Order: sequence, then C-alpha cells, then structure tokens
Amino acid sequence: MDAESIPVQRVVIVHGYESAPDANWFPSLQRELQSAGVDVTAVPLPDPDDPETTAWENAVSRAVGVPDEETVIIAHSLGVITVLRVLAALPQPWQLGGLVLVAGFIEPLEALPELDRYLAKGVEVEGLAECIRKRTVIRSETDPFVPPEASDSLARSLQARLQIHPEAGHFMAEDGVTSFPAVLDLILSP
Repeated sequence: MDAESIPVQRVVIVHGYESAPDANWFPSLQRELQSAGVDVTAVPLPDPDDPETTAWENAVSRAVGVPDEETVIIAHSLGVITVLRVLAALPQPWQLGGLVLVAGFIEPLEALPELDRYLAKGVEVEGLAECIRKRTVIRSETDPFVPPEASDSLARSLQARLQIHPEAGHFMAEDGVTSFPAVLDLILSP
C-alpha cells in the first residue's frame, strides 16, 4: 500500500493556553471526524489558565500513547510545544501518520510573557520530521500572539508544509474560527 494512502484511524486534538476541548473549532472538528468514522480524543489539559509543563506533557503523553501511521495529532498554540516535547521524548523507533500545528511556536512570545516559564525548557525538534509522515504548520497574518516568523521558523525546522490563512487571528472563536474545514481536509484527504 502506498504510504500516502494510509487511512487515518485516530486523531488526538490538543488545545492551548486558556482553552479547552470544547472551545474554538475543536468540537466542530471532532464531530466531523467522528462522523467520518475516525476515533477522536480531545485532550483536556489540566489548569489551562496556569499551565504546568509536567502536567500538560503527562496528559498529552497518556492521550497519544504509542503513535502509529494511522494516527494524526492536531495541536493549537501552547499545545504545539507540548506535543513536540512529548514526541521528542519518545523512545525510537516510532512513526506518526500526521502532525497539524496551528498557530505554533516554540520560543517565548513578546505578547505572552506569562508563558516564559513554560517555554524556558524549550524543545529539540531536530530529527522529528523523519518520524512523521505528513507535517503541516498553519498560521495567520493577523495573529496577535504568535508572530508569523515564529510559525514559519517552526515549519522550516520540521520540514513541514506551511499553510497561511491571512485573516484568521489566533484561530479562536473570537476571531470567527469555530470550524476549520482546511484541517478536516488535511486529515481526510489522501
């Protein structure tokens, strides 16, 4: 079977700072994927208004388990660095079918200095690309928190495809993003 035609069986959705599984576009995406027969886990991260690195990484690690080629992980904002840390810590060898990172970044943000403590540990992304079949970073030109350069740099370091949604803000409900057909297409298209 062609590697590009491996069907997605499982999706893990990881929200970000001051968010929840029932916020923004996550519920819509979960419903659409489930109606397409995909098993979906939207990870509730502990204390999203005051994230603690170990607690968040443990929650994501439990939800992801052992990744495989039929699994796709979708992460938004602070969930991105959390997912990348969990993947970077996995014992080799492992494979992941896909990774979709929305408003992703891995370095401190001028607009959110309260996250500096969470980001201080950093993450080593070198070598992750060879374990992840399809990689996409999605960003906006109008994100008030994550500068385009931060997402662009992340896409380069992961050798990921970059998808730009010019006026989507930080991809939250208050930005008018309550559904995300582009992410659905990335997951369900071969």
